[in-house]
This record gives sequence, C-alpha cells and structure tokens, in this order.
Amino acid sequence: MIKMLMIQPENREINRFRRLQFNNFSQITIPYLAAFVDESRFEITLVDEYSRKIPYNRQFDLVVLTVNTPNAPHCYEISARFRRQGAKVAMGGPHATLLPDEAAEHCDYLLAGEGELIWQQFLDDYVRGSPQPRYTSAAPPSLENLPRPRWDLLDRNRLMKGALFATRGCPYSCRYCNLKQIYHNSFRTRPINEVVAEIRTLKSLFFVFWDDNLFADKQYAKALFCAIAPLKRKWAAQATLRDCADEELLDLAKKAGCLYLFVGLESFSADSLEDAGKSINRTADYAEIIGKIHRHGIMVQAGIVFGFDSDGTDVFARTLAACETLGIDGATVSILTPFPKTPIYEQYKSEGRLLSEDWSLYNSKTAVAFEPKKMTAQELLRGYNDFRRRFYSLGSFVRRMRVSKTNIIVNFIINLGYRLGIR
Repeated sequence: MIKMLMIQPENREINRFRRLQFNNFSQITIPYLAAFVDESRFEITLVDEYSRKIPYNRQFDLVVLTVNTPNAPHCYEISARFRRQGAKVAMGGPHATLLPDEAAEHCDYLLAGEGELIWQQFLDDYVRGSPQPRYTSAAPPSLENLPRPRWDLLDRNRLMKGALFATRGCPYSCRYCNLKQIYHNSFRTRPINEVVAEIRTLKSLFFVFWDDNLFADKQYAKALFCAIAPLKRKWAAQATLRDCADEELLDLAKKAGCLYLFVGLESFSADSLEDAGKSINRTADYAEIIGKIHRHGIMVQAGIVFGFDSDGTDVFARTLAACETLGIDGATVSILTPFPKTPIYEQYKSEGRLLSEDWSLYNSKTAVAFEPKKMTAQELLRGYNDFRRRFYSLGSFVRRMRVSKTNIIVNFIINLGYRLGIR
C-alpha cells in the first residue's frame, strides 16, 4: 500500500489573516483530487493547513502539493523537508502551471494545467513504477462524470461550509487575472443533474459555488437554478456585474436560494477599470445593477482592488463614499498583485516596477509587490488597511444598510465577522 499525503498548503501569514476572519470556506482542490485516488492502492492522508498541522513525524511514500503563488516558497520548504525524509513529491496548481521550470526544481513530479486527465495518468504511472517527471494538460478536460470531493478525509473547522463548482473558466480577459494562463481558454459547464446530486450530499444548509463566473452562460445558469430550487439550500457565488443586469436570472437565483453574490467591481474609477482591462464594467451602470440585485433580496459582496496606475491616495476615501452611496453590503478588498504571466506582471517587469519576486509577498492582503505610480507602496498598504477598518465600522454599516435594506440580520453577522477579524 502506497502511503500518500495530500496537502492544501497555507503559509503562516495568510493562515493568520484568515483565522482572524469569521467568514471562511473550505478549499476544494485537494478533497476533489483525492476523489480520483484508488484506495485499494493508496492509503490517503489529507491535510488543510488552515485547520491541521502537517504530520512531519510520519513516513510517506508520496507527498502531493497544490501550489499557488504566495504559497510557493512555503511549498518548496515543505517539499525539501519531506524529500530529505525519503518521500517523493508531486506538485501542481496555479503557480506550478505558470512557472513550471521553477517549480520543477523543487519536486520530483510536476503536473501543469488542469488536473483531471494528467492526475489520473500520473497515479496510474506511479502505481506501475514508471512516473514521468512532468505532465502537462494538453486539452480541456470534460466536466462530465466527475467524482465528488472527499470531504470525509478532511478535518474541517465547523464554521467552514460546503463548496462545489458547476462551471470552469471565464470568458473575459482582465489584465491582472491569470485564469487564462492557468486554464485552457474554454468556458465549460457540468451536467446539471450531476451538480444537483452533489449538492444533495452536502451536509450544510449553506454552500458556495467556487466558480469563477457562475452567470457567464446565462441559459445554463437559469436551468441550473430551476433544478436546485427544490433543494431549499442557501448559497453564494461569483458573477460579473454586467451579467447581473438580467432580471430573470436574478429572480431564478433568488428562488434557488442565492444569499449573496461576489461581484468584481474592482474600482469605481473609469480610468482604473481601463488599467485593469475590465471594459465589461461601466461605472455608470453600477447603481442600476446593484439596485436590481438588492431588489431581489440578494446581498452584494464587492471585489475591490487598490493600486491601479490611476489610483492616487484619494482613492480610498472616494471608494468608501461610493460604497456607502450604493449600499454595498460587504467588500473583499485586495491590493493589486502582478501575478506571473499576466499582462500587468509583464508590464511592471519591463518598467522595472517589481519590488520583489519573493512570491510570499504576492498575497494581495499583507504586502505590496510593485511600485505604484501615484503613491508609494507604503501609502498603498496603509490606505488599504485603513479602508478595511472604515468600511467595516459600525457607522459605515448603518449608512450602507440604509440603502441596501437586504437581509439585515445576516448582513450584520457577516460584517461583524470581518470587523472582529480586522480588530
């Protein structure tokens, strides 16, 4: 029996940041990949570092890591430690896909790209004793007949809810986003009956769709919502603002249990949206579309990014005022981060504006990895933190709720969770 350890890594800084927040969800990658593993051949141990320490004191034949950019140095340390103990290490995930040559220096086996086909091929080769040093996804895998994540193998914090996905990819091409570099440029959907069957297995009343853009295929989304409405669950998802202009879509989403939508506004400045390459957002449409979402009883969790080239130090106060005027229910705030292989990364590198290529600084939350144009890196970090404190203050909550009037008790609990974390 091959002893295999599968790790969802999380470095100390991000772990500390997340633990301060009340609102967290399980990461789906490792439980999902574990579902492909033949347990007659492998003895599996799953670890999510958010809630469990890595068992370095145990012996494993194979250690598997999913690597994102800010966790890359941490993953390389984990790998080195297990390799010294005699284990073989396999790496996949976003960073391994973006910078395969770099990641390959720190592991025995590298899996680049979407994992369904190459992961199964690697497992088969490993059992046969002929694993290859590198596997690359050559074509978009089908999303039909997928196995269900092995949540039973994972120790989870009781506050972390269910998660699944119905679609993969996004049809848009924002300059700071690396989805096009990670996935094949092909938006795909899962069979609706398979999504419904998976939702039925979730123990929690509340779950989240981990899709990058659940509303991208509106006809599919409408059919999905009709199918899941009888399940009487509550859920959240991510969608592009423009797609939320569809009244029928919002109505069906609400009837299906949609509690709130994460909407990538990114900025309230037309110049910043141009910097971001997000032409699908028009600031003139924000009030109308957000009003529609609220009228359907759905909360808006706005994705906001600070640090675009047109952002000066006044951007923080202007953004807060706009959020209060529009009644934005919650905000996931990030520092602009030039992830490898994105157009913004290539621009900043050519301009000599990258402050470091220490990937642990590329976490979008606690550090600035580039030199902004209209403020210093220190001013950007300070303004970002000050915005979060002000947005989640009691006064701002009251001002926002006077406009939103949506799910006020639930809204208060979610805002309180963020507020306690910031304090």
